[in-house]
Formats: sequence, C-alpha cells, structure tokens
Amino acid sequence: MKYFIMIICVIFLIGCNSNDLVEVSFSEKQEVLFEDYVIPFQFFPRTIEVVGLGDSLTQGVGDELGREGYLGRLQQHFLQYNGIEDVPLTNTAKRGRRSDQLLKMLKNGEIDHQIRKANIITLTIGGNDIMKVIKKDLFNLKVEAFEKELEKFERNYDQILHEIREINSTAPIIIMGLYNPITIVTDEKSEFDLILNDWNEVIQEMADSDSNACYVPIDHLFVTNANLVYHTDFFHPNSKGYQLVIEEIVSTMQECGLIDADSRELLF
Repeated sequence: MKYFIMIICVIFLIGCNSNDLVEVSFSEKQEVLFEDYVIPFQFFPRTIEVVGLGDSLTQGVGDELGREGYLGRLQQHFLQYNGIEDVPLTNTAKRGRRSDQLLKMLKNGEIDHQIRKANIITLTIGGNDIMKVIKKDLFNLKVEAFEKELEKFERNYDQILHEIREINSTAPIIIMGLYNPITIVTDEKSEFDLILNDWNEVIQEMADSDSNACYVPIDHLFVTNANLVYHTDFFHPNSKGYQLVIEEIVSTMQECGLIDADSRELLF
C-alpha cells in the first residue's frame, strides 16, 4: 500500500509544471486602519455622588411625601440614566440657614469631606438673608435695607463658591434662584418683585462666573398658588411644587450640556 502511495506522489510531482506555480510575494503589506474607539459612559457602571448645600428648599421642607424635596427626586431621576449604578445622596442643607452661616461652615471645614467626594453639587441660599431684613423692619420696610443686605450677600456668595472650588474644582454646581412666596397672598406685582429680581440677577452672575456652574431660575414656578404648589405653611413648596422644581432643574441641565436626553446619559 505504501508503495502505491509513493507512485502516486511521483506521478503528481512529474505532472506539475513549474509554469503552473503561483508566485506569492509577502513583501507588500497592506496597512490596517483602526479608528479611535471612545468608551461610552454606560460601559462601566458609575456611581454619582450628589451633595446638597443650603437652606430649607434643598432640605425639602414642605414635602408631605417625605421624598426630600427636589433633591430626593433628582437622586431618583439620575438612576434612570444609562450606566448609572448608584446615586448616594448627602443633604447638608438646613432650614433657616443664611449665606453667612453656610460660609462659616465651609471655612470651618465642617463639610469638606462631603464636598470633596461630590460628583455634582446643588445650592440654594439667599431666601433667609431676605427674611432677615423683613423680620427686622416688618412694618417699615425700605428698599435701601434690601440693597445693603444684597451687598453682604453678594460678598458671601462669592466666597461660598470660592470655598467650594478650593475643595472640589470639577463637580458641576446647580445654583438655584429665589422665588417670592408673597405672591400667594396677592397676584399683583409689588416692589418686592423688583427686589427679588435684583437678588436673582446677582445669583445668576455668580453662576455665570463659574465655568462649571448652572443657574436654575424657579421664580416663575411660584407666581401664584392657583395650581396648589405650596405647602400648608404657605411658604415652602409641597410635593407638587418640588416636582416642578426638579423638572426645571433637569431641563436647565440639558441646556447646560450636563444631560443628553436622546442617549439618556449624564455628561459629568
């Protein structure tokens, strides 16, 4: 049998013509092109640390559902985005807190750890600075008193942002404006609306001075109580009011380039 196989091989070799052989050249190499690959946000599960600073609005006072106001709702909203595994929430806000008190906390390093680990920070402050003026001269209010307090508030706010950035230079800061709770009593425009506009302009200017801050106006959400957005204290939002606030925050974050609604991604 083995001789038969050998004979076949000899016949095959004899039958092969050298002209039939195909010359293969390995000298020319074809370049393979690779495009840069960008790993999408959702490829690795992410944890987003949210830290709330400020007063009763961030604390969630008035939320009868106990969902921590807009901040708790923001936490739940972030969990809906691609690649987000967990959203730990630290709420350092306190009812009645003024800008000078928040600044003191920051300078004393009381909340350094919370701010340092934050991926995003929310801030509401200023309402109690205004209330300080109102309580001081309730029956003899003058525009000059608000203007004088505004100067102090502006200095405090500037230092607050500076202190935050000394601890955390990269986290986006969602800066909330003020609203006028007096509109629940009357639908008429008052001098207080002009005062509030001045304060909101200062807050917005502060937000604009930080390249990674986003200003969220909310005064238009609480012009009247026709849609029942106030708590029973007629000062703080109720759950419905806080829902309007969170919707405004999300919409503004999209405008600021922090949320991609189409791809369902957080861009920070």
